[in-house]
Amino acid sequence: NPRYLTGIEILNLPVEEILFFFTIPYACLFTYEAMNYYIKKDILAHVAYPISKLLSAILIILGIVFFDKWYTSITFISTGIFLILLVQLKKPRYMSRFFVGYIVCLIPFLIVNGILTGSFIPEEIVWYNNEENLSIRIFTIPVEDTMYMMLMLLMSTAIYEEWKQRHSRLTF
Repeated sequence: NPRYLTGIEILNLPVEEILFFFTIPYACLFTYEAMNYYIKKDILAHVAYPISKLLSAILIILGIVFFDKWYTSITFISTGIFLILLVQLKKPRYMSRFFVGYIVCLIPFLIVNGILTGSFIPEEIVWYNNEENLSIRIFTIPVEDTMYMMLMLLMSTAIYEEWKQRHSRLTF
């Protein structure tokens, strides 16, 4: 909704959208790291890889089935491919902790995104073209947004964990 924008654009994108891609991954990584600090037990250790593989397959299949819905297709296929490639090629030890962090991050995500999509205010701040998604909503939030968030958080976590691993080997 242009009413809620500053009018500043970078590469034809509102500055608010660009800032979103920095602030949200940072907040999610902070939550992920806090969860790792406070929860010592790796509660999903035995199911993280099967969940990853099953979720990847489901997302890729749904993305293909609903190929005519661009937001659904791109979001589901991208998340599915990234997830399966990460699990198959890197075999990260942090996947179970990632899923716990993702589940926890869904709570503030649903609240904030609910506000942005009109759950709590009379006028929507963010609009979605229902021709490009499944029109399945969690409150007023397209279900695809949960997978979009997973992809953003998964990419951020993978980069962050790789960076941590490389820098933990350095000696000064």
